[in-house]
Amino acid sequence: MSVLEGTPSASGKRFLIVVARFNRWITERLAEGAKLELLRLGARESDIDTAWVPGSFEIPAAARGGAKSGRYAAIVCLGAVIKGETSHDEHIAGACATGIQAVSVETGVSMGFGVITAPSFDLASARARLDGGRNMGTDAARAVVEMSSLLDKISRGK
Repeated sequence: MSVLEGTPSASGKRFLIVVARFNRWITERLAEGAKLELLRLGARESDIDTAWVPGSFEIPAAARGGAKSGRYAAIVCLGAVIKGETSHDEHIAGACATGIQAVSVETGVSMGFGVITAPSFDLASARARLDGGRNMGTDAARAVVEMSSLLDKISRGK
């Protein structure tokens, strides 16, 4: 019996970061955190592409396009859905999460989920810090690198 685990090495792989423009003040910081983490884990800047989409609802379609292209080892999905006066945020967040998961299962390409769902702008901002605090973009990039490595090992049977 063997135990398989992914390694935190992005070296030699291409990555796509899909980022929602809606709530851009937050999502720009998520994208920066993800990019910095991919570089820290060994990716080259030339191996990281970024695709901006209108909002979080559109993330799964762009992620699917990237996954189907065969160009990327993994995709980091980033957005910020903040509670408003209606339940609209719940529908957007649910569709986004379900869509990203479906794309990953359908294509076999690892998807990092860095879509913040928060009841306020302040709480969302607290999860998109660039000063060494919590950044969900960083977390999603780290997770996707590890999962990409693990999926490679599983597919090779090693």
